[in-house]
Amino acid sequence: MASLLLRPLRPLLLLFLFICAASAAHAQGLRIDITGVGEKQIPIAVSPFVAKDPSDRLLAETLLDVVMADLRRTGAFSLLPVGPQNPPLSDATTVNTTLFAQWRAQAADALVMGSISRSPDNQMEVRFRLLDTLRSEDLGGLALSSPVTMLDVRRSGHRIADYIYERLTGEPGFFSTRLAYVRREGANHVLTIADSDGENAQPALRSSQPIISLAWSPNGQHLAYVSFETGKPVVYVHELATGKRTVAANQRGSNSAPAWSPDGKTLAVVLTKDGVSQIYTVNPDGSNLRRLTRSSAINTEPSFSGDGEFVYFTSDQGGSPQVYRVRSDGSGSPERITFTGGFNARPVVSPDGRQLAFVARRDGNFVVCIMNLETRQEVVVSNGPKDDSPSFAPNSRWVIFSSRVGNRDLLSAASIDGRVRSRISLDAAGIRNPAWGKLP
Repeated sequence: MASLLLRPLRPLLLLFLFICAASAAHAQGLRIDITGVGEKQIPIAVSPFVAKDPSDRLLAETLLDVVMADLRRTGAFSLLPVGPQNPPLSDATTVNTTLFAQWRAQAADALVMGSISRSPDNQMEVRFRLLDTLRSEDLGGLALSSPVTMLDVRRSGHRIADYIYERLTGEPGFFSTRLAYVRREGANHVLTIADSDGENAQPALRSSQPIISLAWSPNGQHLAYVSFETGKPVVYVHELATGKRTVAANQRGSNSAPAWSPDGKTLAVVLTKDGVSQIYTVNPDGSNLRRLTRSSAINTEPSFSGDGEFVYFTSDQGGSPQVYRVRSDGSGSPERITFTGGFNARPVVSPDGRQLAFVARRDGNFVVCIMNLETRQEVVVSNGPKDDSPSFAPNSRWVIFSSRVGNRDLLSAASIDGRVRSRISLDAAGIRNPAWGKLP
């Protein structure tokens, strides 16, 4: 039997692609191996945050650590050392041509400086400014107020990293997001929700039976998944703030592979109630079931297009597993999308609708590929040998996936151009079925 463990959550901010699969009470050794850098790294100096109250020095150091770690992991930045400054740099530092010239001379294209203090009502106040020293421009900053806790200071750090990343790269930040995954804990399968860097990992469901096919709702409030807790695969929709679960599909036979429509009003699911696996759509509460595909072939693993007009899926109707798409209203005939190799499956469309991630067999290895849906060009972004279950970041620029290396289950992540890759391993437990979601 499964038991609900997730209490009503405070907003789980900040989720980058690297997570630790254990809470503080069950901490385990985490190793993150990062390879590759972006095509062009931006040299940036992040000055230590000034703690206006000496008792907040540890909070200020943690804030700096989080910001620098987030930026470093993207491969887009070269972090420059910042020695002691007299007077210390902060958001109150006067910005003038001398300051810009000083940091340009130290090869910094950008400079971050800020402070942490307490308001009269004992709230934590974090302020920072971002300077483009190359162009002598003040790019603004944020003033963040929160309770005085280590979790909240980490959340502020991720928001700062998001701001920096977007202003300097032109792409939306993705540190303030969430990840769901399943980890093994003895004989149990534990559905876990975590922050970006492993902090605040929370168990949402514990079951003696497998939990698979995790899918975030577009608004970040619900998670759909398949649980075998009743002895057969059933699709559930889980409201994370309350722990309430709704059965979305429990038809005769197998119920699997939920995928959300972009508006969050519909799920695509795979059912065998009429024989072979076919794709259906259904409301999250289980109402309005409608069959989408009709063939003697196995049709499975649906994913909606960014505009909701198509559903991409895996089918063996051509003799081997390939990716097809069909109109979400059921009209017209399926269109084949992949043609390279004899195995292409697990399609997932990026939130912006421009990219398609899928698992392909190349040279005997199972790897993750990214296809540009406009040009149909493909890029292999993983190394194999057994990679699976890709999921896009909410900004559509990164993908996370499961990796099987030897007899170990790991998580891996890669930029969509394949230049930056990482592998996340855990000492004592396997972690699988990652799903990347936005904040509610």
